[in-house]
Amino acid sequence: MSEPLLKVSDLQVHFDIPNTSRMFAPKQTLKAVDGVSFELNPGETLGIVGESGCGKSTLARAILQLVKPTGGDVQLNGQSLLGLNKQQMREARRQIQVIFQDPLAALNPRMTLLQIIGEPLTVYEKHLSAEQRRARVMKMMERVGLSPNMINRYPHEFSGGQCQRIGIARALILEPKLVICDEPVSALDVSIRAQIVNLLMELQKDMGLALIFIAHDLHIVRHISQRVMVMYLGKAVEIGESEALYLSPKHPYTQALISSVPSMDPDASRANQAILEGDLPSPLNPPSGCAFRTRCKLAQPHCAETAPVLVAHENEGETRLVACHEV
Repeated sequence: MSEPLLKVSDLQVHFDIPNTSRMFAPKQTLKAVDGVSFELNPGETLGIVGESGCGKSTLARAILQLVKPTGGDVQLNGQSLLGLNKQQMREARRQIQVIFQDPLAALNPRMTLLQIIGEPLTVYEKHLSAEQRRARVMKMMERVGLSPNMINRYPHEFSGGQCQRIGIARALILEPKLVICDEPVSALDVSIRAQIVNLLMELQKDMGLALIFIAHDLHIVRHISQRVMVMYLGKAVEIGESEALYLSPKHPYTQALISSVPSMDPDASRANQAILEGDLPSPLNPPSGCAFRTRCKLAQPHCAETAPVLVAHENEGETRLVACHEV
């Protein structure tokens, strides 16, 4: 088996928040990401799901070193990204790129497609002539479904789906090994989402990409991912193979998320539904022990005392990691 392309070990991102409840009160700590570990193999897609506020996007930014981790480690091709200087991190970022949620906001409105898509080439491949750079950009535009004759147009002249194709072209122009997709289809019309997801899958196959795909739409995550990680209040609560996890979720939170997905059979959906009650607790004041216990019907007194850790469960050749005292 090949070595993992990406290895995330006990990654933590904590923020100090001023406490305004009283004068001279000590600062509070917001644990946006609190001890997340996983590996990603070359060419694999890991889907990351969870409610808003669970730390998915912060995790992505910590992997990219756009926010400074408080603890843990991120290794790309065996090299730790923590502690790299600016020049070393610039070289590492050639292999790891990102596609953002809002396609139009991610593009400079004053730049043409040639400038937007070709900008990474001006940074990393300065030896290219203007003609060579233009040819590379046109070739990439064709690969993502954009007509090369649009090369001198500006972002405002395109639809949301086309703008996301521009963002994809920019992310892939350097042929990276890993692309982090931070909710890349949530801002698009439903009719366009499938086109963008299928495009990403085609490009992944052609270019041998590894993907981290963050999304709220569980149908899309199931379709694109080989493995899925479920996050709750900054922690991973379940990690497993995509199809097996969707057919047989183990953690109560995963069960509630999946049962909330609309079914073609409403009666069957209601019969198997695990209702997710209550609101997500504040990450500034999370419950003691298991953070999910305040919303969990399986919660027992000991769940308030000790936080569960990910434990491997073997079932028919699949290894599932689940953090729950009652599983």
